[in-house]
Amino acid sequence: MKKTARESNIEGRIVNVSSIGHRFTYSEGIRFDKINDESGYSSWYAYGQSKLATILHAKELSRRLKEDGVEITANSLHPGGILTNILRHDRFMNVHFLKAGFLHLIGKYFLKSIPQGAATTCYVALHPQVKGVSGEFFMDSNISNPSSMANDVDLAKKLWDFSFTLINP
Repeated sequence: MKKTARESNIEGRIVNVSSIGHRFTYSEGIRFDKINDESGYSSWYAYGQSKLATILHAKELSRRLKEDGVEITANSLHPGGILTNILRHDRFMNVHFLKAGFLHLIGKYFLKSIPQGAATTCYVALHPQVKGVSGEFFMDSNISNPSSMANDVDLAKKLWDFSFTLINP
């Protein structure tokens, strides 16, 4: 991607889809010392941890790309609550909301349609107004403020280094 951006003189864009769920994570944010530990595991907090990691990755990648002097941006975003059938296999939702039919019935009044949900992703990936904007978190096609942990430069670098040791032991 770096080579293509340099040779074509066209900005590359990396878009990480995250969630406002990044705000609901373990107290330490990323459980580096317990990454595969089943004790104390919470699917809710693990989801938040993964979404926090997605934002931190985009921020650190953005910093490194700027350092390399290449025209590639890296941003993250929250697409919003979208009316899909993603919860069709979730046991809690199926038991408590009659096969999620209730959620689907009322969801059309307060959740986004699939095209509405894709709008922010398309905006960040393609819109001329986002040219040169990097390391940001978007929501509803606007720059938004993620949690303080998601803005933690040291945590982003620690995650990058930790991830690197996992793939290059």
